[in-house]
Amino acid sequence: MTRKYDLILSQNKTLYTKRLKLRPFSMDDRKDVFEFAGDEEATKYVTWETHKSIDQSINSILNYYSRAGIYAIELRKVKKCIGCVEIRIDAQNDKASFGYILNRDYWNNGYMTEALNEILRLSFEDLKLNRVEGEHYVGNDASGKVMQKCRMVHEGRARQEVKVKGTYYDVDHYSILISDWQNKKEY
Repeated sequence: MTRKYDLILSQNKTLYTKRLKLRPFSMDDRKDVFEFAGDEEATKYVTWETHKSIDQSINSILNYYSRAGIYAIELRKVKKCIGCVEIRIDAQNDKASFGYILNRDYWNNGYMTEALNEILRLSFEDLKLNRVEGEHYVGNDASGKVMQKCRMVHEGRARQEVKVKGTYYDVDHYSILISDWQNKKEY
């Protein structure tokens, strides 16, 4: 990442939506992280290993989740970390991609759509990126629905593009451009 993007991310360590607070992870989140990272159903489509112990969750907080652009998704009403969303910036091309995971107990409530919309807002309004892209493995259709609700455009499907945990997956690719974001209607 360039200094420009690093600076902007450092100025946006905490983001707020109606129901969520996107913020840095802390050691206080270790049990909450283990709840989603230790759930084989929630981690089925991630490239990292499902956590078998809380020590793995602690290690992830210390060595991975502490990086700029990685946000704990906190449900403001109960002050609980229910997931993670990450923005990955490709400074050379003025674009970003993202990844996310949500505690299964909180699926189908619109939380991930709300979190992703805030990441898109940050991407276009603060970081001034041109493009944000995302992907999901075929079979993880809920992830694709999140992207569609955020007005991302389906660009195509790559057959058996990735191998995750011994299984080859077709991958659906989505994007949204700054011009799409600027022309959005309230929804």
